[in-house]
Amino acid sequence: MLDRIDIHIEVPRVDFEKLSDNRRGEASDEIRARVEQARQRQRERFTGLDNGVMTNADMRVAEVRQFCELDDAGQQLIKAAMTQLQLSARAYHRILKLARTIADLAGEESIQSTHLAEALQYRPKGMMV
Repeated sequence: MLDRIDIHIEVPRVDFEKLSDNRRGEASDEIRARVEQARQRQRERFTGLDNGVMTNADMRVAEVRQFCELDDAGQQLIKAAMTQLQLSARAYHRILKLARTIADLAGEESIQSTHLAEALQYRPKGMMV
């Protein structure tokens, strides 16, 4: 069942110092705007496709190949991850879709190695399939 969940994040206890300082995080309105922009990018990307794909999560293998191209550094990173973490084909495609979403949230046209590395870190620890 856990392999059906794309993002696994371990949330550690927060130190008192971090809770009690006056720094503010990103405002909800800013986050909402970034998410809406990313969703708009996805709508534009999939306009004209007659296969029901509306979001990155909906992509099938053909769309992943078309819209989740990696540069040489990204290819090397995913190749190493596939070998070291013994990732399945299903996990490979899910990581690429998540990296595409991370790139969209960052406002990037292409998936960078940093987006791919972030997507890889969200895989469940101890269950790399």
